Amino acid sequence: MQEQKLNHESLAIMTCAAIIVAAGSGVRARRTSDAVAKQYVPLAGKAVLCRTIETFLTSDAIDLIVTVIAQEDLDLYKNAVAPLLQGKLAEQAQKKLRTSVRGGTTRQASVLCGLRALEKDSIDTVLVHDAARPFISHAILDRCRIALHSHKACLVAVPVTDTIKQATPEGRIQKTIDRSSLWAAQTPQAFAFDFIYDAHTRAAQQCAETFTDDAAVAEWAGAEVHIVEGDPTNIKLTNREDLDMADARLNSLQGSTSPLTDVRMGTGYDVHAFDAGDAVIIGGIQIPHDKKLKGHSDADVGLHAITDAILGAIADGDIGTHFPPSDPQWKGTASDLFLKDAVRRVRERNGKISNIDLTLICEAPKIGPHRPAMRQAIADICEISINRVSVKATTSERLGFTGRKEGIAAMASTCIQLPDRED
Repeated sequence: MQEQKLNHESLAIMTCAAIIVAAGSGVRARRTSDAVAKQYVPLAGKAVLCRTIETFLTSDAIDLIVTVIAQEDLDLYKNAVAPLLQGKLAEQAQKKLRTSVRGGTTRQASVLCGLRALEKDSIDTVLVHDAARPFISHAILDRCRIALHSHKACLVAVPVTDTIKQATPEGRIQKTIDRSSLWAAQTPQAFAFDFIYDAHTRAAQQCAETFTDDAAVAEWAGAEVHIVEGDPTNIKLTNREDLDMADARLNSLQGSTSPLTDVRMGTGYDVHAFDAGDAVIIGGIQIPHDKKLKGHSDADVGLHAITDAILGAIADGDIGTHFPPSDPQWKGTASDLFLKDAVRRVRERNGKISNIDLTLICEAPKIGPHRPAMRQAIADICEISINRVSVKATTSERLGFTGRKEGIAAMASTCIQLPDRED
């Protein structure tokens, strides 16, 4: 216990960066329904890469984060991290998350690109992590940083629990391998920065061999690699089945076993006028503007329309029914509370939200730049995939109150699936 306390005290002066390797094509894991590499596939409403970065972003063990991506994936990367830059973690993201770095043709080359991006920073230690391991925990990151106080090369790993067989190319078992000393490697892999930077640089210049992980580079450079306790749940999403299982794990299955054959449609409409201010809240995010929206709550016209659409689909009144504007307790309330309540009412009926379509009608502010963050915020609130959320914007050709820039209108529609009932 005394040693651990000493380590934690020493950590305060030891800077630690993270390199998230996301430059791969992820072909093996791509399902028929996926149009992008696995690191950009949404899991329960958030891209795999977003979930991975989020854990590092919220960890006290990490000071800086660099993500290495493929040249052609810049737009995908921007969409994936948009919720982090514009959501509740925006302040941390501005502080920790560096501009993305273009990777190389191999994982080894991509890691070196990430290390070079950190060369001018005062970095003592670095963790290298696969973007396709979104279930990394704060506990593992803490253990890595503590281990780096005593070791210059560390590998997160778990003991091999399956019986291991050695076989011929034809599939004939030759012998059973003693598994007592076998470990399955995971990431992150953690190093003293100067050491691993030098090792990667020399390996790129002197060695024809391509290493599959950074611990192998460290071994080639002569370091003893220390094992840090991993976690069996810290899986790498390698194939299509991994993505399906991860999605199911994060979404958590609906409570009902009855078929959802009662399909309902709902629509919602809301309007809010402008008032003096410096920002508007629309679709769950704040957008800088020379006005604000006037209302009893935070006047989120988008979430209000969606809430009414959901309540309409299940025939359960509207926002005013459940949250009367005459009631002072709802004054200034964030509108995600209203939407979460509507989602709860769907779940109490053992139903699910199939999709949400939101249209915003205004001359200003511009909605396009904020569309990805809005979609993500709505998906998070409703706990559905971002692929089930659409956000569109249009003007009224300068006609009417929206055309005169007096306010914003919103229309929403939703499809709700409920268990079939005889009533």
